[in-house]
Amino acid sequence: MKEENLSTIRRYPITAYLESKGITPVRRLAAYAMYRSPLRDERHPSFKVDTEKNLWIDYSEGRGGSIIDLYMRLEGCTLPEAIRCLGKMIFGRTTSDYPRTESHLHSPERTDGGRKLIGISDDLPPHLQDYLTKERCIDLGRAWPFLRCVRYEVRGREYEVIGFANASGGYELRGTGLFKGTLAPKDITPIFPDRRQPVCLFEGFMDFLSFLSMKEKVGNHCLVMNSVANVGRCIRYLRERHITVLRAFLDNDDAGRRTLGTFIEAGFLVEDMAVHYQGCKDLNEFHVNRIRRLREQHGQAPITTKPTHTIKLKRR
Repeated sequence: MKEENLSTIRRYPITAYLESKGITPVRRLAAYAMYRSPLRDERHPSFKVDTEKNLWIDYSEGRGGSIIDLYMRLEGCTLPEAIRCLGKMIFGRTTSDYPRTESHLHSPERTDGGRKLIGISDDLPPHLQDYLTKERCIDLGRAWPFLRCVRYEVRGREYEVIGFANASGGYELRGTGLFKGTLAPKDITPIFPDRRQPVCLFEGFMDFLSFLSMKEKVGNHCLVMNSVANVGRCIRYLRERHITVLRAFLDNDDAGRRTLGTFIEAGFLVEDMAVHYQGCKDLNEFHVNRIRRLREQHGQAPITTKPTHTIKLKRR
């Protein structure tokens, strides 16, 4: 790509790119805009876009950069792919989703965002099982088919986290503390696609696993967004399948309400399920509170059931 074209890409407003993904600022001033970080779930804005220099910084991570750096993070792609896709978007050519390349395959020794992938297995170690059952009140017997253990190394130190696969072979990652991450590429996760409408829509996989734990039987098509930044991909997915009716289990915050509004404006008939867990941040918090009250009343042990055999998550 010519240097002048690359300079044009770097000057393309980050705020406009975020707006195209349905991400709007919490506060906008003359020289900058503040957002709740699109890189993770958060309640208070820590993501700043300097509109004069056209640079961003995530104060929680202490990282930032140009629109190209942000595109790589949000879309889960390489530098050449980011430049190519931004070029298509900015210079008026038609564009599709980011290209799928062999660099996205999760083979051992693959490096991703400073993490060297060691391996992915079906067996969750005990401390991750305890986190799911005791902290998140997840029924492992129902959740097991959708979970993986992802092992990676950073600066010579190994980590094990929970992995939840998406439609492009990437993984949403959760640790036992506050850690949240993604093993690129980032994408949505359709589940039970052969089942009926309305489609049950979830922001994150912990909410979906909570839904599984609460229901005796799930008869609906489900869709996990894996980030409100994926609203555009969700809309494309739903329209391609002529789906018109949604049951939205989104967070009780501004981002959740904006996302709900985006689906309504896009023409979907949406039932807002968040009204049933008002006072809670999300469906998982509601589920945890409910289960803990029941355990206190009945003296029940944590839910730790496990299937007698491992069910493989269908790869797409």
